[in-house]
Amino acid sequence: MAKITLLDGGMGQELIKRSGDKPTPLWATQVMIDRPGLVEQVHTAFFDAGATVAMANTYALLPDRLERAGLLDKIDTFRAAALAEAQSAREAHGKGRIAGCIGPLGGSYRTDMFPGMEKAVAVYSGIVRQMAPEVDIIAFETLATLDTLRAALAAAEETSKPVWIGLTVDDKDGTRLRSGEPVAEAAALAAAGRCDALLINCSAPEAMGPALAAAAPSGLRLGAYANAFAQITSDFLDPEATVDSLSARRDMGPQRYAGFAMDWVKQGATIVGGCCETGPEHIAAIAERLRNAGHEIV
Repeated sequence: MAKITLLDGGMGQELIKRSGDKPTPLWATQVMIDRPGLVEQVHTAFFDAGATVAMANTYALLPDRLERAGLLDKIDTFRAAALAEAQSAREAHGKGRIAGCIGPLGGSYRTDMFPGMEKAVAVYSGIVRQMAPEVDIIAFETLATLDTLRAALAAAEETSKPVWIGLTVDDKDGTRLRSGEPVAEAAALAAAGRCDALLINCSAPEAMGPALAAAAPSGLRLGAYANAFAQITSDFLDPEATVDSLSARRDMGPQRYAGFAMDWVKQGATIVGGCCETGPEHIAAIAERLRNAGHEIV
């Protein structure tokens, strides 16, 4: 049996469900502004469900996103608030780790908005330097192109903390990034750089198995956390899109999702959890399955 790290689930959608507020282009950031303390409640719910890592609500705290909203001057305030709420939840729970999350520049799933290597490395490096002292792990998430991966790996040199790299793959062909570039090539790049774990995230559960198989030759520690959207629509690729453009899968309840997670563990993944549209009930189901199979959650 293996030691498995259990991540939390989708912060953004859980915040929106609990707040009852209409989604905005600021996503989880807007909810944090309007309802301080709610992020801590969500982290607490995931810890109580069995998660051992809180993915901080910092994914969308990027200069380009906040500049579009006219809030760039508040980026440090928002980041401090997000980390403080994760830290408070951990203190109340008594244990756990915090991952400082960094999303893709330009927009999620967009393969055409990379700002250039020099700017990307500079932005990512600045974020890493700011967050690293406050977190246990630096987690780059939803990287859809090799260039974005290269920029993240360069920025990873700014810290000695563990660095996790999350790749998002084609929902119908998990052997390829959303850019069409091979996962195997991305894994080889990650293995040659500052990467302590390579994860596949925010893609269909069915795509995770092929992606993990493609990444396995890298020898890196592997993980997976999928989304539960019906599909990524063209409307959602707009930089100002909200989750109203997406719909949850009706066939991806906690037990079925947990079944997928156990399949990833059988393939060698030692980090599993949930992404968009997965809640505490999904994480609780994974935790139960892991324990019943004799795995240790760490």
